[in-house]
Amino acid sequence: MLRYGLTGGIASGKSTVAGIFRELGFPVIEADRVAHQVMEPGQPAYNEVVSAFGKDILNADHRIDRKRLGAVVFNDREKLAQLNAIIHPRVEQEMEREFAQLAGKYAAAFVEAALIFEADLHKKLDGVVVAWCLPEQQLARLMERGQSETEARKRIALQMPAAEKLALATEKIDCSGSLAQTRSQVEALAAKLQETAWTEDAQRQDEMGE
Repeated sequence: MLRYGLTGGIASGKSTVAGIFRELGFPVIEADRVAHQVMEPGQPAYNEVVSAFGKDILNADHRIDRKRLGAVVFNDREKLAQLNAIIHPRVEQEMEREFAQLAGKYAAAFVEAALIFEADLHKKLDGVVVAWCLPEQQLARLMERGQSETEARKRIALQMPAAEKLALATEKIDCSGSLAQTRSQVEALAAKLQETAWTEDAQRQDEMGE
């Protein structure tokens, strides 16, 4: 089974691409979901996050309030790096476990994560798909979600520039056009990955038969 990453800047279309891959029958592990799980009370990262950022990030039932935590880290690169250092190793461990469960059942599986390159996850994958759109589209989409222009620009600026992600990409999906155009690109890539997986499997079987 091919193990691919799926990444892109905030509001770049990454989640849309992930949804299309799922519709086409490819499993997608959400790193964001895993990150939330490991910060639940009693889970590995909970105490470390609370110790690092204080009890003000907790809500009434002592769970970590993601909005409060986000308000702390998304305005401070050092604090964001500190949070990532706590979370990323746990997310990677869970990613490996979920990939292992999927192995042999699918031609390819994906992990959807915003920080694949920043966390060096790409070094443990067969390739990375980068979803991208125009910077002004990212800004407009974030403002449509209720963020101010200042807040949206800050969030974008904290991430690796799209050009750097694209330079490291194995495959690219242009999400600046219509949904139909995005879907067409994803379908083409899905067919390519399916063919690659079949070819590699046939080669392995030939080698074993020799």
